[in-house]
Amino acid sequence: FFSSRRRHTRCSRDWSSDVCSSDLDVMITNDPWMGTGHIHDVNIAMPIFDKGKIVAFAAVVSHMPDIGGRIRNAGIRDIYEEGLQIPQLKLINAGKPDQNLLDMIGQNVRVPEQTLGDIWAQVAACKMLEERLRPLLRDTDLKALGDEIRRRSEAAMKKSIRAVPDGVYHAQTMHDGFEEPILINCTVTVKGDKLAIDYTGSSAQVPRAVNVVPIYTFAYSAFAVKALLCPDVPNNEGSFTPITTSAPLGSIFNPRYPAASGGRGMIGHMMVPAIMMALADVLPERAIAEGSSNSSITVTGEHQGRPYAAVNFMNAGQGATKYRNGYTMLSFPSNLSNTPIEVFEQMAPLRVVQRAIRRGSGGSGKHKGGDGLRFEVEVTADTPMMASMIMTRFRTAPQGIAGGESGKVGALLLNGKPIDPADHWVLKKGDRVVMETAGGGGCGAV
Repeated sequence: FFSSRRRHTRCSRDWSSDVCSSDLDVMITNDPWMGTGHIHDVNIAMPIFDKGKIVAFAAVVSHMPDIGGRIRNAGIRDIYEEGLQIPQLKLINAGKPDQNLLDMIGQNVRVPEQTLGDIWAQVAACKMLEERLRPLLRDTDLKALGDEIRRRSEAAMKKSIRAVPDGVYHAQTMHDGFEEPILINCTVTVKGDKLAIDYTGSSAQVPRAVNVVPIYTFAYSAFAVKALLCPDVPNNEGSFTPITTSAPLGSIFNPRYPAASGGRGMIGHMMVPAIMMALADVLPERAIAEGSSNSSITVTGEHQGRPYAAVNFMNAGQGATKYRNGYTMLSFPSNLSNTPIEVFEQMAPLRVVQRAIRRGSGGSGKHKGGDGLRFEVEVTADTPMMASMIMTRFRTAPQGIAGGESGKVGALLLNGKPIDPADHWVLKKGDRVVMETAGGGGCGAV
């Protein structure tokens, strides 16, 4: 029994031999509160030494093809359902990989070859970062250089904040929710060269996988401010020092453990348009109407004797601005592209029937919102597959600004009938899923 089970935990290739050295230490975790907000992202970090002292850290984050548990979607009720939790541990200690930890990870995921392969690719990337840094260390005082970069970036951000009139600015938006909608209540306070964003008044945390932990709350809030005020300065700590965020403990933006957060982007990505709408009256040249973030379908199963796990991302309509229409099938603020059809069909036994622009889904206005996407897929496998969908803007439409109209909401159909994206679904050969993403809001009255 142990022999037959153990063989599933090991990769066929010894990846460690490619990257390990006798003095290598590498840390690993997927703790949402320590990393990037959900357990599907594995964080790898490695100290870089020079003359016996730590001078830097190399770090890489990767969204795993699978992390065990139930397949990611908004309906999951706590972190234990979401999959394997990896506390802060040493993956490699003085050049020696922790094989017990690797076996434990491999045993708890559906596609150990892919997942462990990705982890070793992250280690290799950290080693490459170290190698690229070495020539700079020979000729440069890295601390002095870093201090100066942060100082200049902080000064640039503070200058941009001072250009915004002091005041308290407010906006609200709604997420589809479950039993009831989820409120995003955003208050932006500008005072001198400081900018504070507070989410008091937002909904309480929910027993669903859309909670947003503080590290992610800050990240997307700071992104919105930087995109609005100081987009040309490279990202570093100095750019974000003048920005603070706050949210009550137990709220959707500061949940208590063991809150689920696998779909945190469904709420987190809405912070960006909320901040932009709050500042739209004082920054009308820069504001963007609400759009929709990306949606996705995840499928897992076994085909021709091999397990598979595949994710297809699809973008939606972007909001319009004072100067242009919103871009079509280009989500904001998501950083994901539409998954190529050929890649999805190669990774899972599916046939893409259609991927097309959803004409007329963008909100009208002087400048129209971008259109969403229509994506239809058919199951070709003889064996059933498990599927889950993440749908954003399924019930609440992206709002327009300055008199522009809202975009159209999205839709999800299985064999022509509406289904709930918070559920998991078993698909059989011939089943067809249609996902329609929302259109962006318009800008300006017609």
